Amino acid sequence: MSQDPIHNPHDKLAKTTFSDIPTAVAFLQEHLELGLSNSIDWATLRVESGTFIAEEFAASESDLLYTATLNQSTAFLYIVFEHQSTDDRWIALRLLAYMVRIWEKALRAEPSRQKLPPIIPIVLAQSDKPWQAPIQFSNLIEAPADLAKDLAAHTPHFSYRLVELYRIPFDKILGTPMGILTLRALKAERIGELLDDIVWDEALMVQLPPFAIEMLLRYILRADIDKDQFRNKIKNITNQSIQSSAMTLEQQFRQEGRKEGRKEGHQEGRQEGRQEGQIFSKQQAVIEVLETRFEHVPEGLRELIESINDLPKITQLLACAARCPDLEAFAAAL
Repeated sequence: MSQDPIHNPHDKLAKTTFSDIPTAVAFLQEHLELGLSNSIDWATLRVESGTFIAEEFAASESDLLYTATLNQSTAFLYIVFEHQSTDDRWIALRLLAYMVRIWEKALRAEPSRQKLPPIIPIVLAQSDKPWQAPIQFSNLIEAPADLAKDLAAHTPHFSYRLVELYRIPFDKILGTPMGILTLRALKAERIGELLDDIVWDEALMVQLPPFAIEMLLRYILRADIDKDQFRNKIKNITNQSIQSSAMTLEQQFRQEGRKEGRKEGHQEGRQEGRQEGQIFSKQQAVIEVLETRFEHVPEGLRELIESINDLPKITQLLACAARCPDLEAFAAAL
């Protein structure tokens, strides 16, 4: 069993969100059978450490294991987050392997057990198409029709609870604000709608703690989105705290991208990488000179400077920053 690494942005968003107990409870209550939901003491729900995902599937799956009291006994609730764009026919087989690992861990913890605790397996699918993989494990077994009944006695029999984001309209996703926005983002990422208003629901965003807002924004920024449209979304946010966080993150990502470009240029000896580094250094030098001379550089002017990727132009602006009588004169030179 691996040590619970965070493999990609999908993992971080899903696992961090559903490690929050109120969010997990709201999600599980919404998607479990009513009889099970009513029999679980939700006040006892706890997240267990570790992951049971096999290493070869770590890039496409992540998981969370919970314990809770079910009719005076301990039960496990096990969520696998399926991040692939298409479903995997053999997910039920892997779930069986994961469940065996959970039972083995339970027996190591309590060797005197006489029975295994129940496990409720759930798959949260992020795919953008209808799920086709068998939900019942026995449907993976090739059994001749005349022997199906006899073979059934020798075949593991279980099914997993499937939650398909594809089939849930954005406005029908329920839960806590953090759970709702996370599921909307996971759904939107697959269909290229991360910049739609339904994901940028400010009425929900203002209810998130700062770390959750930052996590959501980082997920969006790491996706294949139009960065200009992202900046426009920021400008339309009315909450100053959220807007400030978004602007800061966007600038960080821009600078990290440039630094990575410089690093790659250095490592690979590429001229374009070195030029990118020179441009970035001179952009920062221009801003520093203006701040030294005039104390404050407006955010809009700073963004304009950082958007100039022409080396001769930014070199010219560095000289202008040192000589211009005021910021208005500098802005005119842009």
